[in-house]
Amino acid sequence: MVDLLVVGASFAGLACARAAALAGLSVMVLEKKSSAGAKLHTTGIIVKDAVDTVPWLAEVPPALVRRIDGVRLYSPDMRHVDLHAPGYWFWATDAPALLDWMVDSARASGVDVQLGALFEQALWMNDRWEIPLAHGPCRDTCISARYIVGADGPHSRVAKALGLSRNTRFLYGVEHEYRGARMAPDFLHCFVDRQLAPGYIGWALDGVGVSQIGLARRMGTQAAPALRIDPLLRKIASVVSPGDAPPVAIRAGMIPCGGVLPVVARERALLVGDAAGMVSPVTAGGIHTALQHGERAGEAIARFVRGEVEDPASWFVRSYPRFRLKRALRWAFDHFQSDWMFNRLLGTPQMRRMAELVYFHRKASPLSRG
Repeated sequence: MVDLLVVGASFAGLACARAAALAGLSVMVLEKKSSAGAKLHTTGIIVKDAVDTVPWLAEVPPALVRRIDGVRLYSPDMRHVDLHAPGYWFWATDAPALLDWMVDSARASGVDVQLGALFEQALWMNDRWEIPLAHGPCRDTCISARYIVGADGPHSRVAKALGLSRNTRFLYGVEHEYRGARMAPDFLHCFVDRQLAPGYIGWALDGVGVSQIGLARRMGTQAAPALRIDPLLRKIASVVSPGDAPPVAIRAGMIPCGGVLPVVARERALLVGDAAGMVSPVTAGGIHTALQHGERAGEAIARFVRGEVEDPASWFVRSYPRFRLKRALRWAFDHFQSDWMFNRLLGTPQMRRMAELVYFHRKASPLSRG
């Protein structure tokens, strides 16, 4: 019997579990993988806003992160502009090691993290959630929880089991990791090309111990052609070279891009992170919102269990980001993306301002009236 069961040892799930445990709740996390850092679908980039607003990140070992100071944005004809904002930077991370560290940190805070444990269903009985387990270290047992949080990714089993909304709009991305790749080291390199990455971009960065090169495309209603990284590598060879060795790791997966889902909660249950569609429709970045809202969800649930507030399912989820501007930009990018137009507009004050808003948010410089 626990106060809170979190499904998914993700950024959102671990932040939620840790915050609830620190607030005095008994908390268990179920994670179907044998390691939280295995088979990730994220580049692991953490924005400065997250470092400023999530105190937990101050404890991250320096060896797991590397600072990136700016963005180099390339048009389809391979011209580029360099984007910076005063005091703004990104963290490239060793994402698998970072999530494994977060598991250890959550456990040190009192969270019972069960790896290799598959969530399949939850039943509402006697004013509690009953979750029978048929696989993993807790198989043939039943978890009884006062509250349940689904933080189990874009294809959430919790959402399906509880009748909540599920993601239907996705990008599909693939990323290779290389040792010895060559590129300007202090930039996140972003490549716009409608033929190679319709609806999104290609990217490259000199990360923690490896270089990451990838691209993603919008998923339509019909099957899309296979996404291959070789055409991108050929196009960007003059500025980014992976070297002669094969990639040391390859990751691929679906990224929700439709914004926060319409129904993300019911009595004593809610979704956070990718399960709730809490991913920027433009940048596909979700770690900041996952950590921030995951942590706040854990604190709100603790207050509810102590009898201080009503069920967070009735009020907390209204604080989830709506991404109104970014949903509008996503719509425009989906319908009007034009390589010719991007070639013409790159470097203009208007395009620079829009790009800075996307990458740097409120830190972007104001557009001059010149």
